[in-house]
Amino acid sequence: MERELQLQDNMMDPIAFAASSDPDKMYLHEAMKAPDKRQFMKAMVKEVSSHQDNQHWLLMKRTSIPKGKKVLPAAVWAMKRKRRITTREIYKWKARLNVHGGKQTKGVDFWETYSPMVTWNSIRTFMTLALVNNWHTRQLDFVLAYPQADVECDMMYMEIPPGFKLPAGKSSKDYALKLCRNFYGSRQASHVWSQYLTKGLIPFGFVQSKIDECVFYQGKLILMVYADDCILMSPNNQDIDDIIKLLRETVKGTRPFDVTDEGDISDYLGVKVTRLDDGTITLTQPHLIDQIIEDLGLKENTKTKDLPALTSKVLNKDVNGNPFNEKWNYRSVVGKLNFLEKLTRPDLAYSIHQCSRFSIDPKESHAQAIKQIGRYLMANRDKGIILKPNPEMGLEDWVNADFCGAWDRQYAMEDPTTARSRSGYAIRYCGCPITWRSKLQTEVALSTTEAEYVALSQSLREVLPIEIT
Repeated sequence: MERELQLQDNMMDPIAFAASSDPDKMYLHEAMKAPDKRQFMKAMVKEVSSHQDNQHWLLMKRTSIPKGKKVLPAAVWAMKRKRRITTREIYKWKARLNVHGGKQTKGVDFWETYSPMVTWNSIRTFMTLALVNNWHTRQLDFVLAYPQADVECDMMYMEIPPGFKLPAGKSSKDYALKLCRNFYGSRQASHVWSQYLTKGLIPFGFVQSKIDECVFYQGKLILMVYADDCILMSPNNQDIDDIIKLLRETVKGTRPFDVTDEGDISDYLGVKVTRLDDGTITLTQPHLIDQIIEDLGLKENTKTKDLPALTSKVLNKDVNGNPFNEKWNYRSVVGKLNFLEKLTRPDLAYSIHQCSRFSIDPKESHAQAIKQIGRYLMANRDKGIILKPNPEMGLEDWVNADFCGAWDRQYAMEDPTTARSRSGYAIRYCGCPITWRSKLQTEVALSTTEAEYVALSQSLREVLPIEIT
């Protein structure tokens, strides 16, 4: 078919947005100033061509659009360099076209937005099960996932994407694109895709888990989904091949899924998955640690630390302390540390929770605590979770409480939370860590026994779903 949209000759006049803190993620105006802008331009052409080839939109004159229908403002380009985790070399330039969902109106062109994602508790649990039972694993990627679903609102319109123009004789001011499929950037995009995928898996015999909405069972075959990234597990490798083949075919009136088989799990959601010769699996995030160290401005010759937090000091609000005066963004670094801890570093649970509590009004003392964690990570960059299950061990809940461990009479009036006890627990299956937590209790315990019971109650809320799963 003839291309309706063509790349502009002048690429320096798109809408500008705030820059991302990740140098590999950027908007169009930043990508067009980058030395590899040609690769990004090719990615843009590929993205638009894919939408046109699959008829994800229709070119319409604005005069034919029903009166009162909104044409969403110029779409937003999200650009990204994708790198290999081990070598950090760029292997793909990605350009994602998004509709400007911020201009949508609830109840008019969108309704529900909630979309579940598989939890890492489930991922770690089933990876351990796969090791115990010698199951095969496979990683899948749904290509242009969201537009595979039908559009929720029948009449959604979008302006001509920035960076593209219409053929000679047609003005972008006189035309718009009618969206025929669910589109990236819309407020309901992830919700619509999740519902579409769930309904699409039922004809293949999959049953949705009642504990984790993104885990599906078909006999002993298990499928886990995080947006458009999927993990398949089964005792039989042929069963995995068969289900991938079925997903690509039309079954009982369903449309085929466009899915890519990426082989055994190696890099899932930014986590490096390494399978050793003895069958052990390690989960690490060295690239994220490098980003954190770079954000903090720590040099190679910086002295490292043996512990992520000082054992002699518990952080408090430090109301009269020196204000935060660092070049790096406190909330951004805390966010990355939280992501690191929740996925692969249980040893950071206590220290990061302490720092996270003061993200609204950080002081210099809190900045020093963050740097302590950074120096600790420099000495433990390649550390992570080791999944080496022992079948003789079952489900274990290791739990403890620190009764009023943060109590400080000097700051009690300014920060009443110092009277709270801290809960800490680690849940293991076959000796492998499944989930963990370090947090302040929500109520003030009046005795060591009470603090222990509260901590046990909190941990059992995590144990029961795992046991049922």
